[in-house]
Amino acid sequence: MPKTARALPDFTIETSISGNQQLLVAGVDEVGRGTLAGPVVAAAAILPGPVPAGYRSIVNDSKLLSAAQRHRAFSWLIEWCVSYGIGACTADEIDSIGIVPATRLAMSRAIAELDPQPGHLLIDAVELHSVSIPQTSIIRADSRSQSAAAASIIAKVTRDRLMMNVFDTEYPGYGFAAHKGYGTEVHLAALKERGASPIHRRTFKPVRDILGPTD
Repeated sequence: MPKTARALPDFTIETSISGNQQLLVAGVDEVGRGTLAGPVVAAAAILPGPVPAGYRSIVNDSKLLSAAQRHRAFSWLIEWCVSYGIGACTADEIDSIGIVPATRLAMSRAIAELDPQPGHLLIDAVELHSVSIPQTSIIRADSRSQSAAAASIIAKVTRDRLMMNVFDTEYPGYGFAAHKGYGTEVHLAALKERGASPIHRRTFKPVRDILGPTD
């Protein structure tokens, strides 16, 4: 039996939330939550309406797109969005407060960058109690909502570029340009050989196990 094609995200949830009112809905998502190095990056995106047909296939959960598709979508989205915002938490912040609070903080920072501010938030699997804007949290929102998908793409491309163009140069030898901080065999081998860089998350078990209690 051939596999059934996965449905693309649409604008149904945003339309249901806004009703007949001129209510701005921002999709919110993050990337880098499970990496061993680098920041967790979040984005928030307000779309002016449903994505036009010519771009619908590339406004999807960023994990389902190729790098070329993500970059094409990113370049188009940042011009087409009503507004978008990007927020991050560093490895030091993650080690200090924990990955879940850091994820929420990065999302809050991204939302604060939006101008105009939205009337409602559509968030991928997270509730932001510190944000007063009405919100809806949906599991796998980035595969159901075009606004959340847009946020996932903006966050992913932003973080990938940071790992490739900044941290790979500042901390050579770890392979950040290739694995973006995820726990690949190459990354773990480099960590054993070189020890931790300033952007490694020392509270994450794989890093802690390699470094030992004295590092």
